This record gives sequence, structure tokens and C-alpha cells, in this order.
Amino acid sequence: MAEQFFLYDDTVETKTRFVSFMGENQRFDLAIIKSDRYYGKHIVLNILGNRFAIIGQDDLEEPGYIEHAFQISEEEAEELKAFLYQIV
Repeated sequence: MAEQFFLYDDTVETKTRFVSFMGENQRFDLAIIKSDRYYGKHIVLNILGNRFAIIGQDDLEEPGYIEHAFQISEEEAEELKAFLYQIV
């Protein structure tokens, strides 16, 4: 068996917030992870949708990014963005 080649193998301290809220069209169950990695961006996991994205302020302003990352409609993305603007 070949030896594994790691690009990195680090353990870091994180702060995780679990949030569940109901929008007009959909329920969101999120885990939001903050660490020193990813240039201050958050890892946002949509637990019900089984999707995740690394999100910063610039990503929230990128047209279609949230819709694509979480495979949700434009209306649902607006609800999610309204929440994420408060924490990102």
C-alpha cells in the first residue's frame, strides 16, 4: 500500500453555532463554524439540505452564489442571506 501524502493535517479551535429558523418557504437548520482558516469566512452547513459553503461578506453579494451553493430558489436564498448578513 502506498504511503499517504498529506497537504496538511491540522487541529484548530473553532466556534460553532447551531441555528434553526423558519422562513416563508423553507425551514433552515444550520451549523455555522468560525475558525482562523478561510480568511475569516464562515463554514455554513445546511443540515437539512446536506450542503455547505464557505461564506464571507463578498460571497453574500455575489449574484447567484447562495442559490447555487445550497441549491435553493432565489426567494429562499434571500431569506438565508438576510440571516447570514447578521453574522458574517
